[in-house]
Amino acid sequence: MDTVAALAELLRSRGADGIEHPSGTLGAHLARVQHRLASLGAGPVLQLAARAHAVYGTDGFDVRLLGLDERPLLADVIGADAEELVHRYGGCDRARTWGQLATRHGVRSRFTGDFEELGPEALRDFADLSLVSEMDVAEHAPGFLDRHGDYFRRLTGAWFPILSRAVAADAARVFG
Repeated sequence: MDTVAALAELLRSRGADGIEHPSGTLGAHLARVQHRLASLGAGPVLQLAARAHAVYGTDGFDVRLLGLDERPLLADVIGADAEELVHRYGGCDRARTWGQLATRHGVRSRFTGDFEELGPEALRDFADLSLVSEMDVAEHAPGFLDRHGDYFRRLTGAWFPILSRAVAADAARVFG
């Protein structure tokens, strides 16, 4: 079984396809984020992280498919680098990170309170994953853009220097 199929099976076995999410089901959201990043030229590590990005819950959607004690299980399926990005994404304290991400180049963990400074590639991958996930919600959750569009337009502008060109362009299209 290849890595993507093994990950899809793990997500199914943990009930992702039956969990309601603002953009449909969690399983469908995870798959769409992976496919969108693939279409925007993301590498395999970011694509795998995208497919699993919410397994530990997130600051905005705290439903867990895996406990933090199961990090080795996910790393065995998708690799340590992709799992590290999933953990960073799930652990991100958005209120203390997103507004300063482009200037501080790091993520504050809601799990530990620690600040992790990121190199350019890790920073881009984190920002791309974060914004693409929100773009998927914007396109599938009625009223999302009316309620949050201004915020995400400002965030896209602030993050422009750290996003990949393809994600920045797509975000400008989605958020206007």
